[in-house]
Amino acid sequence: MTAPENDEQFTVVRNEEEQYSVWWSDRTLPAGWFDAGFTGTRQECLDHIDRVWIDMRPASLRRFMTANRAA
Repeated sequence: MTAPENDEQFTVVRNEEEQYSVWWSDRTLPAGWFDAGFTGTRQECLDHIDRVWIDMRPASLRRFMTANRAA
């Protein structure tokens, strides 16, 4: 039997497009995702993501828009 979700430890993960998610701390990260440096309960991780992910556009889109703004 697994522990209740609020007792499980999660890790905030981020991909190359600077998109965030949560992942179980005791599992191997899926390909393309990296530890973003925060661990806690699922809710703590979601709260952290709410604080740090202020621009939800993918990084490639932000770079494209910045490069084409000058044109």
